[in-house]
Amino acid sequence: MSDRSETSSAQASEVPRRLLEYLAEGLVDEPEEVTVEQFDGDRGTIVLELSVGTEDYGRVIGRGGRTAHALRTVVKAAATGEGCHVLVDIVD
Repeated sequence: MSDRSETSSAQASEVPRRLLEYLAEGLVDEPEEVTVEQFDGDRGTIVLELSVGTEDYGRVIGRGGRTAHALRTVVKAAATGEGCHVLVDIVD
């Protein structure tokens, strides 16, 4: 029975990762450069690290960080719907 819960939690954590990847690919000029790495954080938190091409960081962060904030908000909402907690980091 624990295998089932592990599988469902793995699928639940996959939804926010795929959503972040999809949204980022739509924002950048070089979608093939987009990568999202997933790590397990403290107390069941999932950490997603977004990396994009050098020229595309400005597009992902946006003016005053508005685009980055919007990405984080949407991904966190999707994660909450799946029953998990997510942190989104934009790394270079």
